[in-house]
Amino acid sequence: MITGLALKTLRHRRAAFAGAFVALVCAAALVCACLMLLETGLRGGVAPERYAAAPLVVAGDQNVHETVTKSSGKVKAKAKPLSERVWIPEATAAKLRGLPGVSTVLTEVTFPVNGHALGHGWESAGLTPFTIAQGRPPRENREVVVDARSGLSVGAALHVRGEAYRVVGVTAQALPSQDTVFFSTSEARRLAARPGLVTAIGVFPRAGTPVDVSPVLSTGERLVAYTGDERGTVEFLDAEQARVRLISMGGALGGTSLLVAILVVTGTAALAVQQRRREIALLRAVAATPGQVRRLLGGESLLVGLAAGVIGSAAGIGLGFWLRGRFVELGAMPENLRLVVSPFPAAAALLAAVAAAWAATRLSVRRTARIRPVEALGEAAMGGGLPLGRSIAGVVCVAVGIVLTLVLSGLETEAASSPVTMLTALVWTVAVTLLGPVLARVATALLGVGLRASRAGFLAARNLRTRPGRMASVMAPLTLLVAMTCTILFTQTTMGHASAAQAAAGTHADYVVSGATADAVRRVPGVKAVTSVVRTSVRVGLDKYGAQGVDGGERPLGQAVDLGVVSGSLDGFGARSAALSESAASRLGLSVGEALTLTLGDGTPAELKVVAIYSRGLGFGDLTLPYALVADHVDDPSGALLVEAPSVRREALAAVAPVVSPTEGTGTQAPNAEVNYVAMGLIIAFSAIAVVNTLAMSTTDRSRELALLRLVGATRRQVLRMLRLETLTALIVSVLAGTGIALITLSAFSRGMTGSALPYVPPAGYALVIAAVAALALVATSLPARLALRARPAETIGARQ
Repeated sequence: MITGLALKTLRHRRAAFAGAFVALVCAAALVCACLMLLETGLRGGVAPERYAAAPLVVAGDQNVHETVTKSSGKVKAKAKPLSERVWIPEATAAKLRGLPGVSTVLTEVTFPVNGHALGHGWESAGLTPFTIAQGRPPRENREVVVDARSGLSVGAALHVRGEAYRVVGVTAQALPSQDTVFFSTSEARRLAARPGLVTAIGVFPRAGTPVDVSPVLSTGERLVAYTGDERGTVEFLDAEQARVRLISMGGALGGTSLLVAILVVTGTAALAVQQRRREIALLRAVAATPGQVRRLLGGESLLVGLAAGVIGSAAGIGLGFWLRGRFVELGAMPENLRLVVSPFPAAAALLAAVAAAWAATRLSVRRTARIRPVEALGEAAMGGGLPLGRSIAGVVCVAVGIVLTLVLSGLETEAASSPVTMLTALVWTVAVTLLGPVLARVATALLGVGLRASRAGFLAARNLRTRPGRMASVMAPLTLLVAMTCTILFTQTTMGHASAAQAAAGTHADYVVSGATADAVRRVPGVKAVTSVVRTSVRVGLDKYGAQGVDGGERPLGQAVDLGVVSGSLDGFGARSAALSESAASRLGLSVGEALTLTLGDGTPAELKVVAIYSRGLGFGDLTLPYALVADHVDDPSGALLVEAPSVRREALAAVAPVVSPTEGTGTQAPNAEVNYVAMGLIIAFSAIAVVNTLAMSTTDRSRELALLRLVGATRRQVLRMLRLETLTALIVSVLAGTGIALITLSAFSRGMTGSALPYVPPAGYALVIAAVAALALVATSLPARLALRARPAETIGARQ
């Protein structure tokens, strides 16, 4: 019976449920897309390209391992990916050839060529396999073979690291995601600069004969056998890092999306119930019990949630593919990391939509369904006060917001602060939403004097004073939109500005050059000094730290770059020295003179002595190490050259190598800023939809009120102006509240990450945000109002409600 009544209600009040339906569709789509990213990070595989023909590849272990003993006494082994390629002894190939059942063993070296292509020795062509379409294989040291996509022909010249090579062959194949250049075996070894080492070994068993490589793997040389899609992970090192990033991003974005969705859906449901107070009161007056009212509205919400969840989940699959495409374009994940599509994200999104709809409706109708019928009719006519439970919840959220703000101000790493930043802004927004009617009354009292200067303003002031709950419902999504947009945008600008400022203050360079040797740049007339910088990441235990290797040439390190040393000294910075940022030193619990044990990017352990602690960690990374140490353990040791040459023209250096901005060589920009903008931009878009949704619902529900104003003599222009003034009032309060929430959150974030409580908020960016929110709010009010005013007032008044 209740289900049938719910279906009839939905059929006759389709417009009333449209707002909740749209909000739930968006929520389900967001949750589904985020869970697809999370599942891809957990289960996604990378198909091999270079190693496609080799059924088994032996390569280095691309993880650093650590055994952790928990407080309960349970021992757990953990592993984290390395940032650079692990090289293995070439002698391993001879051991593999001696195993029973092995037919062929091919060795492989991989190194960067001209910044975008990868170089190999021709002996590894069979791993793909590559075949010659034109010309012949390289035999001499100055001969190369290029792939079919290169655009070069036999006889063309190719310059690599300032040396000229002649193209003697073109392959019939080209790999989808990488350009390939083949050298002779001896030349490839020379360019790779890793004597006696190779990057991988392909093992081909005899037909129908299994091969057991475990005797070779057990030699203790950190060897691992890769088969299937595992070959792709050793070929594409960024794939494993992308998976870790997707797990983190999918979890954080999914959690934030779910919290925002609950907040938006609850607000939409509260507005819908508020609009139906008279109907609910009449049901109570004709003997409907509170339980029956709750079951009726709960049944409606379940039906709406089910329909919205199905549509939203389907849309979420498409959104997941779109996100994946954008992340590939931005370099956040490799193109051949396949998106995992399974029933789990869609089912979870459907369940979340249904649960959110049901819980939001039951929570919103709880008090209205419980009070006496006469009181319910009175509240439907005049609007109710702020319930005690809501007041208590609002105060609790304020307390939680204060605690989270204090916690956030002490977090010094992006991985820890990012989810807490979003959570802090959301909790403060929930507090403002719960206490919204109180803020609406105060704002009306303060702004009402100015509103009463005109007839339309007088009507707007009376409406706002009489219905603070309606104004609070409009304020909620507007506050959410301002707070989330400012927080998301200006955390990135705060980090980027602090990083650029520190790099600019500590970089002694007129130019930054890439793709050239330090000796070649020093030979340019007028060059005073050249500093070599190469960037990487290292592991201390399992924790990852950004690091730079620096060589000041003939000068001490302290004269080459100014790190802002606060303890110790860079004088005498040697081959076994290390300098730490204040943040890294605090996290590691180290001070000057103590030993630092770390794992370099390619898995090589190193023990160094801390000689200095510096303050400009955002500009120069958490660790500063000797250039020679870092360069020997990274895939691309070319790095950047900081050139001091005040009398040299840019064109003179550009003739040697590309010249970039003075801070690019050392500055560390906010990591994954564009990726974060894309991911969190979906939440901003959802919040914007919630604003339009709420304002449209609020305005459409007032059609009879607007018609009555027309019948008593108000013109269409006066009615529209009244509505715009009401929206502007709510907008002013929301902008102030949202800006306050963002400033509190950003100040705490900045205090922890940069050491300063003053975030960087570009005035033009902030003005653009407010202008966009204001335009959105006014349009979302004006369009439904104009549609409502098209009908004749008498017909609208007489229409069934």
